[in-house]
Amino acid sequence: MKAIVATVLLVLPASLDARAAEAGGFLTISEGDLRDRIHGGFLAQVLGNLNGLPHEMKYIHEPGRVEQYAPALPEGARTDDDTDLEWVYISEMARADAFVSAPRIRQLWQRHINRSIWCANLYARQLMDLGIEPPLTGRIAINPWSEFNISGQFICESFGLSTPAMPQTASRIGLHYTHVTIDGEPAQATQLFCTLIAVAFVETDLQKILDAGAAAMDPESVIARILREVRAWHREQPNPGDWRTTRQRIKDRYQRHGGEMRDKNGYELNTASTLAALLYGQGDLAETLRLAFNFGWDCDNNAATAATIVGVQRGRKWIDRQGWNLREPYRNTTRDHMPDDETLSGFADKIVDVARAVILRNGGTESLVNGEKAYRIRVETPANLEPLPRPLDRMAELKAVLSPEVDRDLSGDEQSRARAAYLALCLGEAGQRRRDQAEDWARAVEALQRYTNVVREIFAAPHPNGAALQREARAAGVRPPQENPSEP
Repeated sequence: MKAIVATVLLVLPASLDARAAEAGGFLTISEGDLRDRIHGGFLAQVLGNLNGLPHEMKYIHEPGRVEQYAPALPEGARTDDDTDLEWVYISEMARADAFVSAPRIRQLWQRHINRSIWCANLYARQLMDLGIEPPLTGRIAINPWSEFNISGQFICESFGLSTPAMPQTASRIGLHYTHVTIDGEPAQATQLFCTLIAVAFVETDLQKILDAGAAAMDPESVIARILREVRAWHREQPNPGDWRTTRQRIKDRYQRHGGEMRDKNGYELNTASTLAALLYGQGDLAETLRLAFNFGWDCDNNAATAATIVGVQRGRKWIDRQGWNLREPYRNTTRDHMPDDETLSGFADKIVDVARAVILRNGGTESLVNGEKAYRIRVETPANLEPLPRPLDRMAELKAVLSPEVDRDLSGDEQSRARAAYLALCLGEAGQRRRDQAEDWARAVEALQRYTNVVREIFAAPHPNGAALQREARAAGVRPPQENPSEP
């Protein structure tokens, strides 16, 4: 997508002029329309998440058979990891700044994010107790889940919502937070979906939105290839009833681990399913959600991401006119020391506050247009801000930075020693340290062994990265908690 020409006042979603995307400039959007689109995108995300949970991980080898579906939140919403990690971030961003510092992110996780997390997120949380900060907590060599986990996409929607018509800023902010847990290909997914959401504020044509997403990714990435292939399969089988054929092609192409966790939780199948649900849903929110459920795998996350894009285009007022049973509470059941009286509108209003700050920081302005508050947004052209790292594990770069820290920390306090032992395992330096610094190394291993949650995650890490780390750990004398006689 090219940037938007001149100044266009957007009053209602239907008033969007797609021809405005032909040249560079600014876009003016009324505060009411901005709020409506953000609220619509967020509510759609919650619907995808919570209405999708009953179907999560149930349709692996075969698609689902959800034939009738009406979006509903009859008891309101509740926290779940698809939205509540973003809740922590957005709440802090609304109070402070769009880019919360790495030390502050670690503090936020340790205070608020201690349960109801899994995979890359759980692993990153345990690393934080060793004193390891983002983005190291998400580097492939440090976190065995980060190479494939879909945390790069299901924790990015709020950042796309807070950056209307600013896809590069959407990617930049999104990467800042998703790199807490992922790297490599999943970071391309962050850029893809943040861009799709940001562009959906100013474009009605899904194909043009997907063109923008293509421009946001490293063209050599697997994620970029997935987008090209899903679009091609849809062109070959475009009828709504053809979605099962495309689902089979996705499964044949990208299910490579027998349907086990590396498939269920991996970016390949889930990114492809999200894109296919968008294409076959044809802008119909309920149908997009139904199809996302039926495509399967980690489908609550896929439904939430796809629905966010449609929700931005439709807006909250349109959703409210559908007569669906939707209630306002957003009950906190998972996040320590976060409010117990949040609502869907209150959460969305925080995203609006962040969006206002981002617009102004990026050279936009706030003014009155025809007596109504409006924002003049400096529109951005989609671009790939972060290509794939080569090699993906960044090992040479990490060794240059971390090896001196390991040397220093091996003789530090208990946390420092434990951190040094863990990093040495990840860097493949444990054997050398064991030979050259035997006494310090033995104390470091003892310190690491006392971080039971970290050790448990080491030995629960997925293959193939987990297997290499587990071999290093055993060779260095680290044992799973159940094999350690000092553990209860």
